[in-house]
Amino acid sequence: MGMLRKRRTPMMGPVAESPDAYIAALSGWQRDSAEMMRAAIMSAAAFEETIKWTNLVFMANGPCILIRAEQQRVLLGFWRGKRLRDLEPRIKASGKYELGNLVMTEATEVTVEQVARLAAEAHRLNIELGNPAART
Repeated sequence: MGMLRKRRTPMMGPVAESPDAYIAALSGWQRDSAEMMRAAIMSAAAFEETIKWTNLVFMANGPCILIRAEQQRVLLGFWRGKRLRDLEPRIKASGKYELGNLVMTEATEVTVEQVARLAAEAHRLNIELGNPAART
């Protein structure tokens, strides 16, 4: 039993009624990071923005990308993240299916170009492969 770690439940993102309210509820480096990623994602492809599961979610033929601000970090999550690791090796597989997250702290360096490239590829995969939330 020595290998069992106590799992901390991560702090949920802000409870917000709109994408603008989600960003407005953040502060400091997390707000700067989320604003940059949101702009990069929206410039990369045609996404519909919404709030789901207390996250900022970008839809394209189903859920595609999420931004989740937690207490000490910001997650950039991809429903098909496992397929994006060639573009960004820092993406960690998360759970079953193809989920993957890029976990960022204040020290993490990520550029507008990197986020836009990942968003464009995530969009292409959803259009080509279908809705990742549709379980057949």
